[in-house]
Amino acid sequence: MAEREAVYAAEVGKLIDAGREVMAGAGPAGRPRVADIVAAAGLSNDAFYRHFRSKDELVAAILEDGTERLCGYLAHQMGKEADARGRVVRWVDGVLSQARPDSAQTTRAVLVNIGSVNREAMSSPASVNARLAALLHQPLRELGSGDPVFDARLVAGATVGVLSDHLWRDDPPTPEGIARVVEACLRMVSGPA
Repeated sequence: MAEREAVYAAEVGKLIDAGREVMAGAGPAGRPRVADIVAAAGLSNDAFYRHFRSKDELVAAILEDGTERLCGYLAHQMGKEADARGRVVRWVDGVLSQARPDSAQTTRAVLVNIGSVNREAMSSPASVNARLAALLHQPLRELGSGDPVFDARLVAGATVGVLSDHLWRDDPPTPEGIARVVEACLRMVSGPA
């Protein structure tokens, strides 16, 4: 039984990786077919449908996997900082890094494809923004936020909005732009000086 579960987990991993690669290769206007993804994964249609009822479910799994990866990356980067402000800086930089050339094409492609997914395929209980925001609760509390959960949602919404602008303009953020986002987010939390 354990061996079969390992095989199934490997198949799911191959399908998620292949889906992400095929979407990125198709660009923002592309909507890859299941056949394209299965071929890229080196698997059969039977293997695909053993794990996913539709391409929508695969796209939702790709978003879930990407969210987990991004949250893990952000937590790792934030862990390198001793103070709360430094952790917020790392968080903002990490989120905006999704618009850098090495990530932007894949991020755009997944967002385009997720936009066409029906709601039943989305099983995640928390939105991507809420999961990203959860990483900010403690740093914002340390910075004096009276409502770190609410403030983290504001910071996440603002930062993801800036990310979206950079992605669709195909214009990576500059260090100066990242610093401005950080300062704006910190002002939202602390109020006017």
